[in-house]
Amino acid sequence: MKLLGIETSCDDTCAAVVENGRVIHSSCIASSAEEQNLYGGVVPEIASRRHIEHISQVTKKALREANCRLEDIDGIAVTFAPGLIGAVLVGVNFAKGLAFSSDKPLIPVHHLRGHIAALYLTHPDLKPPFLCLVASGGHSHIVEVQSYTQFRVLGRTVDDAAGEAFDKVARTLGLGYPGGPAVSRAAAEGNRLAYPLPTPKVEGPYNVSFSGLKTAVLNTVNQLRQKGEEVSVPDMAASFEWRITEILAEKLLCAASDTNAKQICIAGGVAANRALREKLEQGVQKLGARLYLPDLSLCGDNAAMIAAQGFYEYEAKPQARWHDYALNGLPTLPIDYE
Repeated sequence: MKLLGIETSCDDTCAAVVENGRVIHSSCIASSAEEQNLYGGVVPEIASRRHIEHISQVTKKALREANCRLEDIDGIAVTFAPGLIGAVLVGVNFAKGLAFSSDKPLIPVHHLRGHIAALYLTHPDLKPPFLCLVASGGHSHIVEVQSYTQFRVLGRTVDDAAGEAFDKVARTLGLGYPGGPAVSRAAAEGNRLAYPLPTPKVEGPYNVSFSGLKTAVLNTVNQLRQKGEEVSVPDMAASFEWRITEILAEKLLCAASDTNAKQICIAGGVAANRALREKLEQGVQKLGARLYLPDLSLCGDNAAMIAAQGFYEYEAKPQARWHDYALNGLPTLPIDYE
């Protein structure tokens, strides 16, 4: 079964063709990140306008690279929640038009479920149940993946997401957008012990909080500059990256130990972080479990992951459901929605 995936939840316009939720035939992305960098982060209005400009050509390119026509596609999967609502609506309405005109099933996909499905594209042997940390610009969740379409949230951020904290610290240090890769590049040359940063306390054994950590970086930088002292950007980047990845790894490994999980995964944009990967590889070995990491090309937003999850959503529910052209986009929605 070949699905065309559409993803427009943030600043990347994405289309892909995936077969049976596991085989990528094409994956195309048009990003407005360079333009967003001029403003230090994503401007929703600009993102929505660029989606409108790019989506038709990106979809045509995905079909062309997959060597197929729309008639050869068995269904259209699209991100309908959560995300920047203007951006989400561009993808949803485009997918609705394609599905209606071609009489194809329209399959709504939750963005975070899509990030988890990126693991199926990298690891053909991976099947639920497993434990997964989903960390990106807008989300930080520890999720028990009970089946391809059933999820239980064990922990989450109570304020800022990990990716959001990376973006804000990068802006504070003048490193540009997107913040995660920029901070990691700077951290490679820094001393992680140079600036002691706090570990925010939060209720719940697996919950995390990053607002205080982000504020600690901002306050330290401002205090040093007010004193006329120079801030070492590499050292601050390394200190921040070390602390935030230490928190994420500790919480995930704690949840894995408590639930006796033998398959441990990470997904989302922050899953590309080398320091986090190294920490988890060491910790998972001590638990006698196996760590699954998504391919770096599948950590950020992409449509292949949406098409992959779309396959399992389609398989799990009656086929009559998949022609709802009243589908709307949503800015927020829990991953464990019914």
